[in-house]
Amino acid sequence: MAGQFRAPMGRLREGQYFSFCLDHVREYNATYNYFNGMSDEAVLSYQKDALTGHRPTWKMGANRQDAASGPMRDPFSMRGDGSGAKRRGARAPRHGVVALKALNALGLDDEAGPEEIKARYKELVKRLHPDANGGDRSNEDRLREIINAYNVLRSSRAV
Repeated sequence: MAGQFRAPMGRLREGQYFSFCLDHVREYNATYNYFNGMSDEAVLSYQKDALTGHRPTWKMGANRQDAASGPMRDPFSMRGDGSGAKRRGARAPRHGVVALKALNALGLDDEAGPEEIKARYKELVKRLHPDANGGDRSNEDRLREIINAYNVLRSSRAV
């Protein structure tokens, strides 16, 4: 019978295979041991490296800049502590992207405080509600957008 079943050739020959018939591949696989010929320490080392996908790792803080050389430079404010923005004189954003979109839907900028947000919400709801427009439902989509924007701001604690 022709060899139509693949069996691995072994360690250090990854991607290479023998071709066996079904009976012989079963016999080969029953006795196959990837770790054959390795010491116990080498097997343990392999298993430990397998936890990280055999990729290099470093101890926490091993790549940090030396404290004696001063604080790390953070020109793009990637650390989140605002140190880069403070050096450039810029201010940290007050709201996240979703909250900014919600403020924009209400026609407000990111400087708006909770009282101003509530007042703007009430004004828009009163103006766009069908009951205030004699039953006209043409502004329903805009009203729904305003209500959703206000709920986003409430959940992000901007209000």
